[in-house]
Amino acid sequence: MCCCRRVWRKSAAKRGDSGSGLARTLCPEGRFAPDARVHPFPPQSPSGDAGEVLRIQPEVFLRRRYPAAVVVYTLCRPARPMAVRADGMDRVAEVTVEPSGLMVRPIPGTGEPLPVVGLGTSRTFDVGRDPARRTGPREVLRLFAQSAARVVDSSPMYGSAEAVVGDLTQELGLGGRLFLATKVWVQGRDEGVRQMEESLKRLRVNCLDLMQVHNLVDWMTHLKTLRAWKEQGRVRYIGVTHYSESAYPELERALKTGDIDFLQVNYSIVSTAAERRLLPLARERGVAVLVNRPFEEGGLFARLRGRPLPPWATQFDCSSWAQFMLKFILSHPAVTCVIPATDKPDHARDDLQAGRGGLPDMARRTQMVRILTGV
Repeated sequence: MCCCRRVWRKSAAKRGDSGSGLARTLCPEGRFAPDARVHPFPPQSPSGDAGEVLRIQPEVFLRRRYPAAVVVYTLCRPARPMAVRADGMDRVAEVTVEPSGLMVRPIPGTGEPLPVVGLGTSRTFDVGRDPARRTGPREVLRLFAQSAARVVDSSPMYGSAEAVVGDLTQELGLGGRLFLATKVWVQGRDEGVRQMEESLKRLRVNCLDLMQVHNLVDWMTHLKTLRAWKEQGRVRYIGVTHYSESAYPELERALKTGDIDFLQVNYSIVSTAAERRLLPLARERGVAVLVNRPFEEGGLFARLRGRPLPPWATQFDCSSWAQFMLKFILSHPAVTCVIPATDKPDHARDDLQAGRGGLPDMARRTQMVRILTGV
């Protein structure tokens, strides 16, 4: 009998049921029930102590303490590891773990899994055709592919970024391995179609994973086109984006009336206004959320320079300020993926580490905000 079965039966006995169904499901050795699915657990750990979390990984069983934790057991694909996450929100997002250790969350509308850390390309990939300047973006994309990360977000607004992504993706043989997203940001249907056609050419794809209306520019016109493209198989998902709190009312309108799959919005440890209405609405509508500007365009690092991480950050496997800020974002259950932009492999490696290990609970999130807003 595997350890996970014994653990579940021990806790199930306290609840007065056999737990046989979940015992078959909750198994890191790859033995799953045919009808296996996500099973929520009461706010009590497998040992019966509130706040204690048993995280299950391949052949590794770790106990961690998270105050007021709600534990959720989530099924991965067969022969893939399990992840148990703690979060003080009213509900906990479904989280699974790839063999690389990178956490994955499903796109709400389809269930397609996406790694929780992606890549933005604003400024960092606008390097033109200069081979020397392409070295950083090339190594970042290679690292992302090796780490099983997938989401790469661009825009025709980002200069040569789309063409650089398309060229390097082909050069590295990554066709079909990445989840490519870009945007349309012009006025008018015909101009929008022209711009989107050019984006597909630059990215070297016939069908794009995600096309978004950039900063809500003429969004009602473009969404009509995008719905048609989706039916024709030219795009798989459609969405809207913005980077400013002033656009939140219009984003809400798009969420309620636009029939969209993705919302991309600014959200950070010091810019949390999206928590009030947008993120809950996205969850309610079954819309995936990409988060831009997680570091406030790098400004947060300047505020934290020279300061040590709080010792309790190790409780959720955090070893840098970048991970600290990204894990805060990822601990919100409405967030599907965060997309920090970089052309530096060391920074990309650090960012990806935020998608591994634990996440902070509500009590820790409050402490994290105080550290940044009190700087």
